[in-house]
Amino acid sequence: MLDFEQCWAALESRGAGASSGFFYGVRTTGVYCRPGCTSRLPLRRNTMFFETPAAAEAAGLRPCKRCRPMDGSAASRHVAAIEKACALLRKSDTTPTLAELADAAGISRFHFHRVFKQITGATPRDYARTHRLGRFADKLEAGQPVTEAIYASGFGSSSRAYEVAPSGLGMTPGARRRGGLGQTIRFVTVETPIGWALVAATERGICMTALADDRESLVGALRQRFPVAEMVAEDAGLKDWAGRIVRFITAPDRNLDLPLDIQGTAFQARVWRALQKIPFGKTASYTEIAATLGQPKAVRAVAQACAANKLALLVPCHRVIRSNGDLGGYRWGLERKRALLAAERAAAVREPADEAAA
Repeated sequence: MLDFEQCWAALESRGAGASSGFFYGVRTTGVYCRPGCTSRLPLRRNTMFFETPAAAEAAGLRPCKRCRPMDGSAASRHVAAIEKACALLRKSDTTPTLAELADAAGISRFHFHRVFKQITGATPRDYARTHRLGRFADKLEAGQPVTEAIYASGFGSSSRAYEVAPSGLGMTPGARRRGGLGQTIRFVTVETPIGWALVAATERGICMTALADDRESLVGALRQRFPVAEMVAEDAGLKDWAGRIVRFITAPDRNLDLPLDIQGTAFQARVWRALQKIPFGKTASYTEIAATLGQPKAVRAVAQACAANKLALLVPCHRVIRSNGDLGGYRWGLERKRALLAAERAAAVREPADEAAA
């Protein structure tokens, strides 16, 4: 049930509280609007309030052409518009101009770049680059010759493809085409209280950590990612790192700090660095992470970056939850996520108590 006085106060202030939750109609114009509409504030005596657009139309009012109350929220309209631009980027062999993308989205060219970055977490240029790299990787893994794959993926020159490939693909195009041929990846598996764990590393650092119910599925996932890389199984040099991960799961007392070979897009790397800054024993929502990055509307992109994380525990995506407190998803299983968070919270509570006792 709407409180009309509260609705009027929110409408009159035109503040954050006026962004949602009700609609208002004006008797003298016969129009109903969103509370955040930029139209002139009506007189109180001419104003009516409704919970839904349907209720306003049942009272004989028509929707405002300025704020379009039947079109969903402004945020949802922007998301739908930017998806049109993203679709154009994905299907184009060359990167469209900003003017072409803005026209496809139906957004003014002046606002397009800002809205695109707020929603996707990347500039149109970075988004196109990431998509090209994805197509490039798919074609290489299918066995297409490197030169053909470069131009078929939308790169204008081979030099540009080779420039961005090491950071985007994690290796040279030739090595990626051959499934990691020429790469040496050491790995070790170990049992933990929440199942088996795998630690794999290149010469630059840990490139993959994963959790599963059995050792075989972990090794299979590693080989699928690097099908023809040289594998050194149960490498003794990684035993210490694996032991530290087991201790972290069993009795966590601080964040893990191990050398990493992070392979991802620039935006993913920013998200993963933000996750590593979540205090031990605490959680953050996808919305909070997006705000931390200075891109509050990039919540969906943050969630996608968390889902793409291949460094379990070391990049603690298990500490990211939904705004309503629900756990959300977890690549390695919700029960593991629940157990990890419970252990960390218990340890964080014990630590001040131990210090006080000392």
